[in-house]
Amino acid sequence: MLAPALALSLGAFAFTAHAASAADNFPNRPIHIQIGFSPGGSTDVPFRVFAENAAKILGQPVIIENKPGAGGVLPAQSMQNAKPDGYTLAQVPLPVFRMKYVTKVNWDPVEDLDYVIGLAGYTFGVVVPADSPIQDMQGYLDYAKQNPGKLTYGTPGAMTTLHVTMEMLASQAGVELTHVPYKGNSESLQAVVGKHVMSVADTPGWAPFVQDGKLRLLSTWGDERSEKFPDAPTLKELGLGIVQASPFGLVAPKGTDPQIIQTLHDAFKQAMEQPNFVEVLDRFDMKPNYMSSADYAAWAAETAKSEAAVLEGLGMTVQ
Repeated sequence: MLAPALALSLGAFAFTAHAASAADNFPNRPIHIQIGFSPGGSTDVPFRVFAENAAKILGQPVIIENKPGAGGVLPAQSMQNAKPDGYTLAQVPLPVFRMKYVTKVNWDPVEDLDYVIGLAGYTFGVVVPADSPIQDMQGYLDYAKQNPGKLTYGTPGAMTTLHVTMEMLASQAGVELTHVPYKGNSESLQAVVGKHVMSVADTPGWAPFVQDGKLRLLSTWGDERSEKFPDAPTLKELGLGIVQASPFGLVAPKGTDPQIIQTLHDAFKQAMEQPNFVEVLDRFDMKPNYMSSADYAAWAAETAKSEAAVLEGLGMTVQ
């Protein structure tokens, strides 16, 4: 019979050897990436190109799974129950860092996720139907002042970056807007095209509709004007002092082997550098925004702090 100490030592060695073997053989089956938005939108379309690129590099299929709703936070939440083996990953949009301030959750986005890579950032804007009497952003605010609560705007969901930023805009401009949440931007854009809402704040899923003359772009939210839509002023230009780009990336369940994280990071970095991914981002007026695993984790920690301050200022935190 083995002495207890020797048995424990051999057990630890066997566990370590198994973990090393799993990392060395990774990946040996399909990888699933969950995204928090509906098919066909400005998140889904680039991710499918990215997945094709990554599959060629990793030698295994990379499958996109859509989990829309709840402001895009469902994939990150599902990581709390996923195996930390590198085969189930999640896109993390900015609303994930608001969760613990606006609802009661039993996990922390900074402490309970492993950060793999930062990928890109959204371009945001406000659109109205092309035949709307509202011609520009100043006209939008003037209408809201003259008609408190009557100006409706759609977003891909409550507590999304679009919702929170529109409430910041309303607060700074001293107007009252009415928010109409949808499950994703494909729904919200169809709603504004169909005139079920008067406006939509969204990522550039609106770009094809603006180019086709169905929607009018009133403003974008970057630090500078959009290269594709240079006639639309920024909120910063309009004196509102708001700049919003909302970087996003990929995470794994907490406890994933660092060697697996490194393998994923290296493959994904190659995938995002391919011309077809850059081109599909450009189609939606988005830019690559690479962050290493360490930089992305540090950014997440700082973002959680800054989001807390914003939400407290708007009175949107859980009491």
